[in-house]
Amino acid sequence: MTGVRLTGWALVALLVAAWLALVEVFWLPLRLGGLLVPLSVPAAVVGNVLLVRTALRVSGSRLVAALPALVWLVVAVAAMGRRPEGDLVITSGGAGGVVNLAFLLLGVLAAAFSVGQAMGSPRHPPGAAPAPSGAGTGAGGAH
Repeated sequence: MTGVRLTGWALVALLVAAWLALVEVFWLPLRLGGLLVPLSVPAAVVGNVLLVRTALRVSGSRLVAALPALVWLVVAVAAMGRRPEGDLVITSGGAGGVVNLAFLLLGVLAAAFSVGQAMGSPRHPPGAAPAPSGAGTGAGGAH
């Protein structure tokens, strides 16, 4: 039963991450009244951090936790390529190019940071509190 549950959480993580990454990519050229609104940049940072942490918390699996970051990267790289029709979603040059570069750099950094934290976290079952740490739990206190 654990394998089915883990597979289910992995599928949920993949779908939510793919949807959010697509939304973020298509928000890149967002303009209000002719003014470029870089909403994708904070969405990429917050989304990558929260999705990785949430996937780790609900699944208890480090592999499932890494999936949202991997999916985000795949969608972002795919958006940099020219489509057969000639369309290009992530472009360079001008203010849009700066926003696109910030989106890519900060999104990758947030994803890498979150996955690094997930890989370094102690394993515990979903919903269980992590083991306490701090004073009084180790050596060096007795004289």
